[in-house]
Amino acid sequence: MAVSDQVPTQSGFHAKSSGAEVLAGIDLAGKFAIVTGGYSGIGLETVRALAAKGVSVLVPVRSPEKAAAALADVDGDVTTAVMDLADLTSVRRFAADVLEARGSIDFLINNAGIMACPEARVGPGWESQFGVNHMGHFALTQALMPSLISQAGTRVVALSSTAHKICGIRWDDIQFNDTPYDKWQAYGQAKTANALFANALSRRLKASGGAAFSVHPGGIFTPLQRHLPQEEMIALGWLDENGDLSELAKQGFKTPEQGCSTTLWAASSALLDGKPGVYCENCDIAAPTESEGPLARYAGVDAHACDDQAAERLWAVSEALLTEA
Repeated sequence: MAVSDQVPTQSGFHAKSSGAEVLAGIDLAGKFAIVTGGYSGIGLETVRALAAKGVSVLVPVRSPEKAAAALADVDGDVTTAVMDLADLTSVRRFAADVLEARGSIDFLINNAGIMACPEARVGPGWESQFGVNHMGHFALTQALMPSLISQAGTRVVALSSTAHKICGIRWDDIQFNDTPYDKWQAYGQAKTANALFANALSRRLKASGGAAFSVHPGGIFTPLQRHLPQEEMIALGWLDENGDLSELAKQGFKTPEQGCSTTLWAASSALLDGKPGVYCENCDIAAPTESEGPLARYAGVDAHACDDQAAERLWAVSEALLTEA
């Protein structure tokens, strides 16, 4: 695919559609889903909406106690298992248990992530945002591949962000080993990686009828912002000088229930049949970024996040990093 494939479908939904609205009328009873980060923010609402439709949902968790409290009021078949995306041993153990217990996976929702955090290293020394947001999910998906390709029509959804516009893949220094760490450049690179991952994965799922998509869920206040000081959120225009939601945020930000809707649309919509690997936002395929205009920073998808060659290059780099880990 390329940025020219980014053609909206006129889905009938919009930025403030809820997850329940997106799934209305779709029969998902008996399906099985894995949702990373499924006990916080939009991940929790994704789990809630899927479980309400009869989907059996498995949530990988770092903190079983925290997850149990967050999921206590979710009705349906929801279970948890220990996994930490920053720990490859735990990722592989989780995947092995799933392969043993389940013959196939209908939905893999790679939702968990960290944003604009202080410099840290995970795994064999990977920059943490690239390591958690991309490599952790890459390792999980690779390990689950036997189950993903055993189910005709399986869908994988990778949570990207409009922050992909900040930075493409820093091919010469992905891990910030030779240049000063910049938390926003690192986040932008990781979100570009999520989009390119879905692009490349769709080619690997094609023979079994599966597909992968990347998603920008929209601006939502969740624990994802935990590393940002109030002063920075004021400077970004998200909060006013009193620390309250700014008018921009009130108009443009979504609730977590609205934020999960594009994920659920990408996981379930027949409008995406035959359109693997596309980047979605506001419950539709995103249009290419306008070169100029007030929405250029906040809407659409940049060409560097839809590039097949870059996607294949990142896949090869990621496989090599896993082999070396």
